[in-house]
Amino acid sequence: MRKMLLATSMVCFSVLISCQTNTKKTDETTIIEKTDSTIQSSMNDVMPQRNVVQVAIDSKDHTTLVMALKAADLVDALSKDGPFTVFAPTNEAFNKLPTGTLDILLKPANKGDLANILKYHVSLGLFKADNFIDGQIIGQINGNDVKMSVKNGKIMINEATVITSINASNGIVHVIDGVLLPPPSK
Repeated sequence: MRKMLLATSMVCFSVLISCQTNTKKTDETTIIEKTDSTIQSSMNDVMPQRNVVQVAIDSKDHTTLVMALKAADLVDALSKDGPFTVFAPTNEAFNKLPTGTLDILLKPANKGDLANILKYHVSLGLFKADNFIDGQIIGQINGNDVKMSVKNGKIMINEATVITSINASNGIVHVIDGVLLPPPSK
């Protein structure tokens, strides 16, 4: 019995030792290492925790966009896995629209038109700013295309300028200074 108890204790001790984790603090990151080398993670490698919708919700400059996404019932769709590339107009960009345009689009009767405009701001796939090339055409989820321009470090999508880019857990958000309007239906 004593030998069995000793053997069981040795097995438990071995398992405990093999599962032990150590945390090392370096100047730039905290690294968590598992002694059996199955897990090694750096804080710099962690994926962003906010999805593209949460990035917009957390931004004081995108309250109008969030309101429009809710009115068009697109919050759930853009919260899924993706990856999505979202060209996110700021509140100021929406203010550049002709007076009354946004109020009209936010009416329930115009939900389809609003959804079409918002879908013109979203691409399936991950398009990072440093990979855009001048003249690049990107298909949007509403079925239309946008055209990228890259000149002297300035990135434009159609007539809007990309101000900054924010990584998200399910894609990337490019903040833009204009609202993209899809071409008229044929």
